[in-house]
Amino acid sequence: MTETQYGLPWQDGRMLALDVETTGTDPETARIVAAAVVAVGGGAPAETTTWLLDPGIEIPVEATAVHHITTEQAQADGRPVVDALPEIAAAVTGPRGQWRVPLVVFRAPYALTVLARECARHDIDFPADQAAPVIDPYVIDKHLDRYRRGRRTLPELCRHYQVRHDGPNDAAHDAMAAARLAWRLPRAFPDLAATALPDLHQRQIAWAAEQAAGLQEHKRRTDPSAHVNGEWPMVPGRPAHEAP
Repeated sequence: MTETQYGLPWQDGRMLALDVETTGTDPETARIVAAAVVAVGGGAPAETTTWLLDPGIEIPVEATAVHHITTEQAQADGRPVVDALPEIAAAVTGPRGQWRVPLVVFRAPYALTVLARECARHDIDFPADQAAPVIDPYVIDKHLDRYRRGRRTLPELCRHYQVRHDGPNDAAHDAMAAARLAWRLPRAFPDLAATALPDLHQRQIAWAAEQAAGLQEHKRRTDPSAHVNGEWPMVPGRPAHEAP
């Protein structure tokens, strides 16, 4: 059983969980509309910090249909991106730019890539290349229970593992649900509890790559050119001249 800096098994120690709501599904171009960082565990009260942002662009109706935040609401009540982003980055990485660990992110390559690209656009420091250790309940569940049928969305995983989820597509609710899954998974799979966090991080890199390769092989049955990116926990940044 491995311990955190709090002297507790990692699943019982303090965790941070991040979730973002955005303008689209492509992490290279999506803008953050709402974000939440939740700190839980370790015998201390839960702390939730949320942000509503004005992304500076129109929020597509398709995105509003998911998270229910309109362009008008974001413009009226949201903070400028350049003001909120440093706070979000600091909440995730800590005041000295060092990752506060562990960080729980459901489907980490999407959320962390979106955050990294937003910070890059606005010249805000974000040590994206040092993201570790990250706990991604999606990757862990898919590896440890790979033959289970059905969808693997956040609400579905919460139902399967019987953890509370107060409502999908709300950044605070989703972040808290992801943290609860990170607490539950080592209890469902005891070997996970005995895995040191740095080792778990490295294993998820391999598991995510394996899962992407399998999905790509499946997609190429109908589309020979299909490509699925397996980089985890985020997609490395592109050169500045290629950035959107």
